[in-house]
Amino acid sequence: MSPLDLAWYIGAFLLALAVLVVVHEMGHYLVARACNVKVLRFAFGFGKVIWMRRAGRDGTEWAVSAFPLGGYVKMLDEREGAVAADELHRAFNRQSVGRRSLIVAAGPAANFLLAIVLYWFLFMNGVTELKPRLGQPPADTPAAMAGIAEGMTVRAVNGQPIATWQELRWESMRRALDKEELQLETINAQREIGVFRVATDRFDLDELERDSLRLLGLVLYRPRLPAVVGRVLPGSAAAEGGFRAGDRVLSIDGKAIAYWGELAATAGAAVDRPLRFVVERDGGRVELTATPRLAEEGGRKLGRLGLSAKEGSGEAFEMTTVVSYGPLESVTRSLAQTWDTSILSLRMMGRMLTGELSWKNLSGPVTIADYAGQSARLGPDYYLRFLALISISLGVLNLLPVPVLDGGHLMYYLVEFLRGGPVSERALEIGQQIGFALLALLMAFAFYNDITRLVSG
Repeated sequence: MSPLDLAWYIGAFLLALAVLVVVHEMGHYLVARACNVKVLRFAFGFGKVIWMRRAGRDGTEWAVSAFPLGGYVKMLDEREGAVAADELHRAFNRQSVGRRSLIVAAGPAANFLLAIVLYWFLFMNGVTELKPRLGQPPADTPAAMAGIAEGMTVRAVNGQPIATWQELRWESMRRALDKEELQLETINAQREIGVFRVATDRFDLDELERDSLRLLGLVLYRPRLPAVVGRVLPGSAAAEGGFRAGDRVLSIDGKAIAYWGELAATAGAAVDRPLRFVVERDGGRVELTATPRLAEEGGRKLGRLGLSAKEGSGEAFEMTTVVSYGPLESVTRSLAQTWDTSILSLRMMGRMLTGELSWKNLSGPVTIADYAGQSARLGPDYYLRFLALISISLGVLNLLPVPVLDGGHLMYYLVEFLRGGPVSERALEIGQQIGFALLALLMAFAFYNDITRLVSG
């Protein structure tokens, strides 16, 4: 990865982190202010403070620290220092259980609200999506045995209407998690409607990071695009090699190239090996040299030039559709998307705890940074989706009943409400130690998985 690529990925990750952390902590801050609790500090990051200023009638410190993985809101609290008599009523620990619960729950709630707003914007604005058109299923897969043929477009999964490939993946995965048989309603090029039953017993939870639906034989249809460059990614191997939008690739290392798939396959098999191209440009021929860089896709190491095919009319154009909805329907869909994603996240965590799902699916900051960079390169729509997904994950994680997390505090408040008195300081101390140990264990697993992905793919 070039220094420019690395800077891009780090920048996309830090921007996402800043947005998610600030939104989360702003939830705590705003509700604390609404409950008349004094906020002493609003901090992004931990460790050494590199920027700070005071603002507001309470002189709240707004700070940015050197280590950006997190943030916090510090409120007036007798447990952390002496409080003046005239401000006791504004101390967090003096608030009712209900108010404290609202303040704590406001952080995760803000993350869910951010996801809802992002999804609402995307649904309203309209996004270009791949149509749910199926390619030829690999031999001996459930889809092949069910009779599915290349070119069929899925209209519904188990009665749920489907408009995009992403919706097909999402609905199929939800059903396959419970080994529920898929009933695919399809339409072919002759406008004939069919219903096919696809068994899901081959669905593998440990393949979630890869194209897990391929195990069922559900693969995306890929038209035979001409080898014409539509876009050259800045800083990519192709950009350094001199490629331009509109170039038609005629040959690679002397071998004739007619379709985009041939170009991609040749580049994919040539990691870090210079390739000689002959391209047609402005009616003439130009010789170029470019070296595909290592990339990972579905667990495989491939070469990538940083080129995308030129969009046009005909079969390739018919592969995409613009999905958009009105204001009210967008609200409904954004709420449903956030809810479904939250429930799926909880189910996946539960399966990790029971051993049904491998812990190798747990991702740390390195993998998240990789996804941030990739989504940012694909365009604003993809990056906003990434933000929405990570925001939901952060909200769900913080609601887990683990001490030191918001969910752990809510658990304590529930106990306090039921028993009519606060949890003892000793119990809180033990809970904190357990919570920190669990988080350290999770981070260790996450970093281990990140390193494993980097080393072995």
